Amino acid sequence: MLTKSSTELVRQRNSVLVLSVLRRHGALAHTEISDFTGLSSATISAITADLERAHIIEKSEQQAASGRGRPRVLLRQRRDCGYLIVVIISSDAVQYSLVDYAGKLIDRFSEERSHDPAGAARFVEGVRAGLSRILERSRISQEKVLLISISSKGLVNSTEPVLVWSPIFGSDRIDFESVLRPDWQAKVILDNETLLVAAALGAREEIVKGADFRSLAALSLGHSIGLGIVRRGGQTGQEISAPNFGHMLHMAGGGLCRCGTRGCIEAYAGFYAILRSAFEVPLDTIPAKFVPVTELDKIAAKARQGHRTSTIAFRQAGLALGNGLSRMLSLTERMPIAITGPGTRYYDLLRQGIEEGLGQSHIVRMEGMPEIRVVADEPILVFEGHLNRALSVIDQDIVISGGQGGD
Repeated sequence: MLTKSSTELVRQRNSVLVLSVLRRHGALAHTEISDFTGLSSATISAITADLERAHIIEKSEQQAASGRGRPRVLLRQRRDCGYLIVVIISSDAVQYSLVDYAGKLIDRFSEERSHDPAGAARFVEGVRAGLSRILERSRISQEKVLLISISSKGLVNSTEPVLVWSPIFGSDRIDFESVLRPDWQAKVILDNETLLVAAALGAREEIVKGADFRSLAALSLGHSIGLGIVRRGGQTGQEISAPNFGHMLHMAGGGLCRCGTRGCIEAYAGFYAILRSAFEVPLDTIPAKFVPVTELDKIAAKARQGHRTSTIAFRQAGLALGNGLSRMLSLTERMPIAITGPGTRYYDLLRQGIEEGLGQSHIVRMEGMPEIRVVADEPILVFEGHLNRALSVIDQDIVISGGQGGD
């Protein structure tokens, strides 16, 4: 027999399910929500009535294309129910986006990230200023911001918004909860950037393949090397992880990596590694913190013209990536690999090494080369990943709290 508390948990879970269906499919009629969720018409009626009273969703009318008959009544998220701020930290900039509860982008700007020796301390002050600025531009009160979603490359605490290690700040930990709490009541979450890319690609793939979707890996190439893995889960949805791929061992005692150790995959495949190899700089040279894409473009142009050292630099990078991917597939399963990031522009130069490295895996020799696709729109994927994750968190929180919408 269900207790009062367990009945309430079921009601909350079903309410979140209704919101997730509206978020995926857009405005829907009552019967369509029932079809997509599998919930009874009576349950949908009760849930949507509660959500409407709490100012979380609202009704709209859609006239038939013929112009005849009664308009369809559709339900959708109420845009002013609350707001989300997305903060994307990259090697050379920080992007701020303001999004409403329906997932519509309201405002966005980017600020160059200064390579200040003051490091993390100066950086967090800049983030606080950037958050204040985006609200001032849009004239939205701070209380209406329900969540701040932040992403960065590097190691992220799995339970708290703490950046443990990053290619930008090294071992300088940043606890975003502590940094923002004095000024902000909004919930703060932090994710690894490539995990969000994998999540977005997984969501796209599931829409296309449905139940046939099993798993996918997203390999991000750039100043640093990232990997995200998404697998089809059970009732809990997709399972997403971001192993510390770029700092897996490629060659014992090898090239010096930005993390301070030797022989990492990134020490052979990151932009700084390709630059170092192309100019035959000693492998123990301290890696550059940031390498402009224009410098890699020059090396790539020479490689495409047959310049031997430049060609070898890209082949070695591809081999390191392929070897790492072969180990990943051996530990998981054979799955498609989507290559993203600014390094996709050099895939023609990396491909031979990647395939050679993958071919050294037993699972690849037995089952064949996995599908490799190049997906060039990484910034869009990162933002999609933010929205999928953050708005889902807001849905759950807002249902549990009973709604926070305005009039």
